[in-house]
Amino acid sequence: MKKVFQSPVDPGFVQNPYPFYDQARASGDLVFWEDYGKVAAVSQRAVSALLKDRRFGREMPQEMQTLGPAHLAPWLAVEAHSLLEAEPPRHTRLRALVMRAFTSRAIAALEPSIHDLTQSLIDAFPDQPFDLLTAFCTQVPVITICRLLGVPEEMAPNLLRWSHDMVAMYQASRTPETEAVAASSSQEFTDFLLDYIEQRRNDPQDDLITRLIVAEEDGEKLSRDELVATCILLLNAGHEATVHSLGNGVKTVLQLGIGLQAIAPDNIDRTVEEILRFDPPLHMFTRYAYEDIEVFEHCFKRGDEVALLLGAANRDPAVWNEPDRFDPTRTIVTNTSFGAGLHFCVGAPLARMEMRIALSALFERCPDLRLAAEPEYSNTYHFHGLTKLMVQT
Repeated sequence: MKKVFQSPVDPGFVQNPYPFYDQARASGDLVFWEDYGKVAAVSQRAVSALLKDRRFGREMPQEMQTLGPAHLAPWLAVEAHSLLEAEPPRHTRLRALVMRAFTSRAIAALEPSIHDLTQSLIDAFPDQPFDLLTAFCTQVPVITICRLLGVPEEMAPNLLRWSHDMVAMYQASRTPETEAVAASSSQEFTDFLLDYIEQRRNDPQDDLITRLIVAEEDGEKLSRDELVATCILLLNAGHEATVHSLGNGVKTVLQLGIGLQAIAPDNIDRTVEEILRFDPPLHMFTRYAYEDIEVFEHCFKRGDEVALLLGAANRDPAVWNEPDRFDPTRTIVTNTSFGAGLHFCVGAPLARMEMRIALSALFERCPDLRLAAEPEYSNTYHFHGLTKLMVQT
């Protein structure tokens, strides 16, 4: 297996990681990424297979688990009860309960309000150059997830701050300060939700938090800690990826000057899929090996961690013709941007609906929208999103 070297915080890599992925992929399905000290899957077939292989999972093998540092206790408490980090049988129970509340009917019911929200946000666009990320791309998903959960919309700024602080723990640029802020925000987020969940117990409403409270599977309900962790996961995952997807997608469409083509009725769904393929919001998932196993000519030991590089998989020339070309008419054969297998994102239908509605509204209302400054990506790998997106209508 070839060793590859690439700092995930190198400015050139942060702005454009795809040449590194091409170089790594040329060496085979798996490479050893020295900077992370772990094997990385870089081809579409390897990433897809390992996402679905039940001999690998998100949860660290029990004999490797530790309590973790005391200063991270609030953040670790949320992680310990998160659906994202669980494996069967715990994952099976948690996901079943979440899916009873997170129904297609509840998601579809949000469509009119998302339409109205996008129109009101566009109405408020200023005449001078402004940051579309904060004025539009962030607002659509965070307000939508607030409405779905039943959380007051005026809490959106706090939710955004807490979420950014917590997910920063997954970034390559993580520092001791990152950890301290994440722990503090985790505690604030938890305290808010504990109070709010009690309000909903005493005053049920037609919202997701109430449905999570009453959801039951084989006589079991979500515990208090599981309720908090699930709400945090849905709030965080419900907007973080969509913000980056919208921002990255609008940037690409503006750079190519294909706004109206991209949102044509017979193109919009393919445009959304092409955005997710071409410049996905999350570039790495990780999995642990649960047994000694040989896959793709490499022998993993139980407990070995493997990095699954979604950004590399989505540009694999073995699957897509001219993978470095953005094509809104492309038919996507497969897409790993929302994961696959047991941990496939439960919010994928909502994210796709938000993107479809937001992109259509934006380019219909603002056909002359243009970039006002060169966009830059944030130093937040393994996430991949912009620092800001300055535009002019």
